[in-house]
Amino acid sequence: MKIWVDADACPVVIREILFRAAERTGVELTLVANQPIRIPRSPRISMMQVPSGFDVADNEIVRLLEAGDLVITGDIPLAAEAIEKGGHALNPRGEWYTPESIRQRLNMRDFMDTLRASGVDTGGPAAPGQRERQDFANHLDRFLAKNAPRG
Repeated sequence: MKIWVDADACPVVIREILFRAAERTGVELTLVANQPIRIPRSPRISMMQVPSGFDVADNEIVRLLEAGDLVITGDIPLAAEAIEKGGHALNPRGEWYTPESIRQRLNMRDFMDTLRASGVDTGGPAAPGQRERQDFANHLDRFLAKNAPRG
């Protein structure tokens, strides 16, 4: 089991939670981004830089993802592909993407894209607050307690 991070848009505070979790549990953590991202020196934590371009990082995560792996992303189509491939997906706000919820989330995303294309300013999401950071850390800890390799 590995953790893959769609790191271009992942907040620093969430990456720090992930770094500590990887060290604590021994789970391999890979950040995938189209720009260099600073990571701690650790045999468990790596950074993979991919070329710039639309969905290049997402496509690389999907290509490398194995069933049972965890993907950290706010990108709903990436989460849908991860779930389809047998992985798990958690967003940086601590919300799980599930097979039951992903269709609704894709529909809402498409609706918001349509609004933006017609000139409506929908704004962007605010940075995760303390509650979202705590939710993320709690969900991650429970997942790792259940799924991280022992030894």
